Amino acid sequence: MSSEPSSPPRRLGEMLQERGLVSGADVERALGLQGRLGGRLGAVLVRLGALSEDNLVEVLADQLGLPVAGRDLPWPDSAQVLDGASALGVRLDWLLDRQLMAWPVDAGVACASRDPLAPALAEALRFMAPGVAIHRALAKPQELERHLEDVARLAAAQREDVAGDARALRELAEEAPTVEFVNNLLAQAVEQRASDIHIEPEAQGFAVRFRIDGVLQGRLQLPRERFAAVASRLKLIAGMDIAERRLPQDGRFSARVSGQEMDIRASALPGVHGESVVMRLLPKERKELGLDRLGFAPDQLALMQAWAREANGIVLVTGPTGSGKSTTLYATLAASNDGLRKIITVEDPVEFQLPGITQIQTHADIGLTFAKALRSILRQDPDVIMIGEIRDLETAEIAVQASLTGHLVLATLHTNDAISAFTRLVDMGVEPYLVATPVKAVQAQRLVRRLCECARPCTPPVEYAAIADAWAERLGVASPPAWKEPVGCPKCLGSGYRGRIGIYEMVPVSPALQHLVVSGASVNALKAQAASEGVRFLRDDGFLKAREGITSVEEVLRVTSL
Repeated sequence: MSSEPSSPPRRLGEMLQERGLVSGADVERALGLQGRLGGRLGAVLVRLGALSEDNLVEVLADQLGLPVAGRDLPWPDSAQVLDGASALGVRLDWLLDRQLMAWPVDAGVACASRDPLAPALAEALRFMAPGVAIHRALAKPQELERHLEDVARLAAAQREDVAGDARALRELAEEAPTVEFVNNLLAQAVEQRASDIHIEPEAQGFAVRFRIDGVLQGRLQLPRERFAAVASRLKLIAGMDIAERRLPQDGRFSARVSGQEMDIRASALPGVHGESVVMRLLPKERKELGLDRLGFAPDQLALMQAWAREANGIVLVTGPTGSGKSTTLYATLAASNDGLRKIITVEDPVEFQLPGITQIQTHADIGLTFAKALRSILRQDPDVIMIGEIRDLETAEIAVQASLTGHLVLATLHTNDAISAFTRLVDMGVEPYLVATPVKAVQAQRLVRRLCECARPCTPPVEYAAIADAWAERLGVASPPAWKEPVGCPKCLGSGYRGRIGIYEMVPVSPALQHLVVSGASVNALKAQAASEGVRFLRDDGFLKAREGITSVEEVLRVTSL
């Protein structure tokens, strides 16, 4: 087996033309591009589509006098490649990342790759394995990838055998490449404005996805054998038990990432192929906590500011998970914090720390539930109470009693629209008259993606334009319609959207609505009454923002329902 060419090699371009694989024009074009961009001539021809990589390998083998794996020497089995990594004294990750197969042979170590003569690769091998004879070989890309996948699969299986060993996992988690990978992953997520990072194991590898502006976007697809190290690293820094893989776990940590102080909540959930790890990224400093920054229209902003100044009663903010309810409540607290009122919150978890406000974190495992914390809060002489979420009858009843005894209670509730909050509380077991009397207002919201500056004008469907125009006239909006649709550019990563804004449904509780709630009226009857009183529902508010060119009709339809 030869490791070096025996005589000065012939020109590659000439050999390719002699065999009829490329034309002279192809070679001239490739040489011109090579002069400007650099690189090897064969790689440039492949990039131009003038030559297949398999044909290139065959000619290179003749030109350089090197064997071809699978043709001139047999491919090794996966176990031999793992032995080869040990013989070279290198990590298997290093070989896989460079698409390099290495395995022991009688006179040293054979190494097969697409470009075995790459100077950086040759230098690295000499540095890492001094005194070991390296016998280089060429490999066809598809065959090489197939064998590398087999090696990665075997390595993953071997690592799974020792994954229960906490010490081995800790060593994996503290290796420099793993630490660097996790740090870079966090930095990329922050730079791309991601709210969540999803690490999802699969049968043959694992995927990394970012949730950007509320939508999951794929970022990386990595070999399975790296998953144990990455998952262990994340669990270690989040304070979880890295040896426990059968039960769900939660953790959190703080870090400075890309110049920002971040609170990061982590969750590990066992699945068929391993633990799915999700991280929620929460900036410690939030610039958009003012009500005027959240996307309220002038009439909605006036209502919200008035509700924040109420002396007593309940103001509910509703919507599904991830719709921005907590941010709205924090902004409302900031608006009501005039220094004259005592404000206490009870949350799970405390997402942002606000100055001048007492914030309580619940701990159900030690018995500090929402209900128990609320009872203690009432002995602290508060003026305003914020409840992170009304989840059960006990919490709801205490909130009602607090509002009836002179406190303003701000709380979130999981419902699909504002009107459903009344029936949700009744379904929990609260008496209808105790729902109708203290609840002063209910707000529902969603987050829609803002159009990027690359958006272009468009013509909306007639029925949606009519709805938006009617509301614009009703509100006295003088600006002409500016409907737009997404396009996509590098700034928005091709999505057509950048950032998010809220759309809202604001329902002040009138005497007529109170009467309907007490009488047990249906949701449809309550909605009809709200509509007759001038309430603008979520989809209507979304169409108004689409009319202004802030978002698109498609985005409004995506996040709302009839």
